[in-house]
Amino acid sequence: MLFNSIDFAFFLPIVLLVFWALEHRSFKWGNAWLLSASMFFYGWWDWRYLGLVFLSGGLDYLASIRIDRSLDQHTRKAWLGLSVVGNLGVLGFFKYYDFFITAFADGFSFIGHPIEAHTLGLILPVGISFYTFQSLSYTIDVYRRDLGASKQPIEFGSYLMFFPQLVAGPIERATNLLPQFRRQRIFDLVNAVDGSRQMLWGLFKKVVIADQCAPIVNAAFDDPSGSSANSLIVASVLFAFQIYGDFSGYSDIAIGCARLFGIDLMRNFAFPYFSRDIAEFWRRWHISLSTWFRDYLYIPLGGSRGNTWNRVRNTFIIFMVSGFWHGANYTFLIWGAIHVVLFIPLLIRGKNRLNTGTIAEGKWFPTLRQLAAMVITFALTTFAWIFFRAADLPTAWLIISRILDGYLHAPGQLLLLPGFVSRQAPTFFIATMLFLEWIQRGRKHALEDLGRSLGGPLRWVLYYSILLAILYHSGQEQTFIYFQF
Repeated sequence: MLFNSIDFAFFLPIVLLVFWALEHRSFKWGNAWLLSASMFFYGWWDWRYLGLVFLSGGLDYLASIRIDRSLDQHTRKAWLGLSVVGNLGVLGFFKYYDFFITAFADGFSFIGHPIEAHTLGLILPVGISFYTFQSLSYTIDVYRRDLGASKQPIEFGSYLMFFPQLVAGPIERATNLLPQFRRQRIFDLVNAVDGSRQMLWGLFKKVVIADQCAPIVNAAFDDPSGSSANSLIVASVLFAFQIYGDFSGYSDIAIGCARLFGIDLMRNFAFPYFSRDIAEFWRRWHISLSTWFRDYLYIPLGGSRGNTWNRVRNTFIIFMVSGFWHGANYTFLIWGAIHVVLFIPLLIRGKNRLNTGTIAEGKWFPTLRQLAAMVITFALTTFAWIFFRAADLPTAWLIISRILDGYLHAPGQLLLLPGFVSRQAPTFFIATMLFLEWIQRGRKHALEDLGRSLGGPLRWVLYYSILLAILYHSGQEQTFIYFQF
């Protein structure tokens, strides 16, 4: 079930009304209803994949109880190992089996002994990477004694399958989310209203920005040989806005929706395109995943302790694993490698924590140096997005080569680019998004407490304009990009 669908427009009010009716009686009834609604929500795509969620969740539920009860370190490690192997085994089978079989066959062909690759053509279950990591982190936290194991199946199931963030995050931590299913939730009108605003902004970014960029991006990336250099560079820039509008839009809808139920989810995006370097970009982009890798992989590897080589090695591992997490394709590995190359110089020079605050805080405009840093960082991430979006490496190389060839042979084309962009792209709406997010860059989302920036009447004009833009551009339902991961 998509957030931007008619189905969800009927689903959410029903679930919300019944939830608060039950929650006033007992939070356990509220949990049971949320779990039932979440199972229905996920099963809407394909009910058979519910079995995989139950398998992953059931394994971690039982393993965590045994880990929590045991005082013997060998027993605790054995159950933790079972959880890690079981979860990653299921994820690896569905997500990477065909990739490794094909790579294995390609390796033999390269040395002159071709063999036939027998792939299974597996369909990736929606959200498997997200709920697997969320379930696995719970077991690890119990092993670390950061929280006690849940003894209530409904309580744990509600944590794991909470429908707003089940299929595309944020990837929650049990230390934050699970305690919220262990207590009574109180309806907070102010929080709910702001949650509704956050959902509205998320829908705007998805429907009006991402979905309108998609046809232009698809046309260029699906046929790069028939596209001009201008078309390809515009498509690359628009994909940067498409994936941001699509994924951060989903996160805003999920977080805002959870607030309607009195539940707080972690922030997943913090206006990443206002970053001044790649290190800051990764502190602001897909925060729940980057901090997951930091806490459960980077720090156990040694983190920033030790010599420079250790820090470089650990950083390299994190980015390559992050790339591979996104999919079984060499394009994602190259995408991760590009970010390694951009990040490591900052790490070696000790400048990876240079930009941690809000850019131009308390000011309307950035300095020329800050503006240049933002533009350069955006350009570098946009270049990397070419590999992320391309179907395969030959397509990515073709796009880059056509862009370079076009401007090397006709450098005057660059002067025509602004007019070309205005004709081809939803420029006005992208500019609106950037303007609102810039003036709200110190807040959690672009419509938060907007009354301080805009007067009352103007604020309501903006709300209705956003709503009308969403309704006007609502056509065929477009799935979210990160569902494929």
